[in-house]
Amino acid sequence: GRTFAMLKFRSMFVDAEARLAELTAKNESAGGVLFKIKDDPRITQVGKIIRRYSIDELPQLINVMRGEMSIVGPRPALPSEVEKYTAAERKRLQTNPGLTCLWQIGGRSDLSFEQQVELDVDYLKQQNVLIDLGIIAKTVPAVINGKGAY
Repeated sequence: GRTFAMLKFRSMFVDAEARLAELTAKNESAGGVLFKIKDDPRITQVGKIIRRYSIDELPQLINVMRGEMSIVGPRPALPSEVEKYTAAERKRLQTNPGLTCLWQIGGRSDLSFEQQVELDVDYLKQQNVLIDLGIIAKTVPAVINGKGAY
């Protein structure tokens, strides 16, 4: 897991980072590694739409072309999240991060951090082209459905 500048369309208000501290108590992600709030007030109206359908992630295709990301692999983590990882959770950093992964097609943000890590580690154990193609095929309906995206 190396650090890189992940590209993304902005979906939050400019002062989102400054407002993070006041919202920490509302974190819906168990364990405190991730920060997720279903109705995050920092997200703009347009941001809600582009996040629901993962349009905000499209610039990451440039990260893929640069070799910083793969199409399939564990989703990239922020350095502040990685600092809180246990040794077991760090296993998900053993490959390039991806645009999509098992938990993106199986529940997205509705899954706990522990479930996300478990799916990422399972993927790493059985990673192959056929599994990648299956994940890619299931990503399109998952994105169109928008379930679990926030």
